[in-house]
Amino acid sequence: MANPLDHWALDREIVLTRVFRHPRDKVFAAWMDPNALALWYGPAGLKIETHEADIREGGVWRFDMVGFFDGREQRFPNLMRFLEIVPGERIVVDYGTFDPDDPDRFRMTITFDEQADGKTVLTMRQLHPSSERRRVVIDFGAVEYGMQTLDKLAGWLAG
Repeated sequence: MANPLDHWALDREIVLTRVFRHPRDKVFAAWMDPNALALWYGPAGLKIETHEADIREGGVWRFDMVGFFDGREQRFPNLMRFLEIVPGERIVVDYGTFDPDDPDRFRMTITFDEQADGKTVLTMRQLHPSSERRRVVIDFGAVEYGMQTLDKLAGWLAG
C-alpha cells in the first residue's frame, strides 16, 4: 500500500511562507545548528529542551517544547526525523512525537529560495495524514504558531 504522505493533497496541506532579509545560506544554516534551533524554534512563549540532536539525513532532533500554562509547566514532546537535506535548498522531515507509531505524524518540507536582492523566501509545507487531522491542527493554532516560529527565526537572524 502506498504511503499516504508520498503525495501532496491540498486538503491535507498547510503552507507557510516568509521572506527574510538574509541570504539563503544564513537562513539555511539556522536550521542546521542544533544550538540555534533551540533558541528560535517554536511558538512565542515556549522554550526548547533538546534531548538528542543529530541534524543530518537519517538523523533526528528529539526535543520538548516547554511552557507555563495556568501556573504549571507543560511539556510537548516533538521528534523530527530528517529524511532529506539538500544544502541551501531543501529540508524534508517526518514530524511527530517520540511514539514510533504516532498516527498524527506529518511530513514537513522546508524550501529556501534566494532572491536577486539577497533576500530568502522560506516555505514550510506540512502534509498531514488526513484532511481531518489538518483541520484539527489548524483549529489548534498551527498556522498562528508556525508564523510565530518564523517571526522568532527572523529575530534570531537579525540578532
